[in-house]
Amino acid sequence: MRILFMGTPDFAVPSLEALIQAGHQICGVFTQPDKPKNRGMKLQAPPVKECALAHDIPVHQPTKLRDGTALALIQELAPELIVVAAYGRILPDDILAAPPKGCINVHSSLLPNYRGAAPINWAVLNGDKETGVTIMHMAHDLDAGDIISQASTPIDPDETVVTLHDRLAVLGAQLLVETVAQIDAGTATRTPQDHDKATLAPMLSRELSPMDFTRTARQLHDQVRGLIPWPAAVAILGDKRCKVFKTVVSEERTNTAPGTVLAAGKDGLAVACGEGTVLRLEEIQPDGGKRMKAADYLRGHPIEVGTVLSLPEQGK
Repeated sequence: MRILFMGTPDFAVPSLEALIQAGHQICGVFTQPDKPKNRGMKLQAPPVKECALAHDIPVHQPTKLRDGTALALIQELAPELIVVAAYGRILPDDILAAPPKGCINVHSSLLPNYRGAAPINWAVLNGDKETGVTIMHMAHDLDAGDIISQASTPIDPDETVVTLHDRLAVLGAQLLVETVAQIDAGTATRTPQDHDKATLAPMLSRELSPMDFTRTARQLHDQVRGLIPWPAAVAILGDKRCKVFKTVVSEERTNTAPGTVLAAGKDGLAVACGEGTVLRLEEIQPDGGKRMKAADYLRGHPIEVGTVLSLPEQGK
């Protein structure tokens, strides 16, 4: 099938690769403009652009989609189908209506759950035991189109959003190839979403970072693994603001007030949490420092047992 692919980050690369390997004709790729990164602020191409160029596929990086130029280009490319995977732009109605077989999207949740920008993170933040991917027809409203196909996968209680992201990218690519084949054969089904059951997955912000130890150890553990690598969960350890990257929910129980340090040594930092639970902090990154084991940090910044950790300022 003649396909125009739209995507930008790492998540979209397996989908593009899978379509190429399946023998589809990728007539072009739309991706976000190159952006300056790192200290040198050198322009860096999006991962999808690098993948497309490696396969000699024409790349287009429009800055606007509503002035008619993108639509004219799409009409010139004449795709039968547009496939979108984490493009990062909302398609206007005239583009949605352009290809004869429509526009479909690879979304990293089991819709109608988690419509929006950060579905993988919110599934982890909320402690969900299962998530998945959805291939849907795109509609005017965000992530509200008819569902064509879905595939689910369990979430390990200690899995971070990083590993889950990579698994869902591969699962989405596999499901995409199967779904495109069904669309090509005319056997694909359409199931309207139950909009009353829709939940949202808004963009992440630093306001989600502060660790409030009145919450349970499990809730804080989910916060840590759901905010990696950005904005990361944050705790004040001694006089330092630290990002927290690895925690363990202890089987220990305590009657000590939440936020109280119960142990600090070679096994990291054990902290009393809500409902008598205990969380062990094992890997952190102090502001201005490197990511390290909490035990190594404590050797240079000792924290006494009985210290009550303060709550970081919201959004800092």
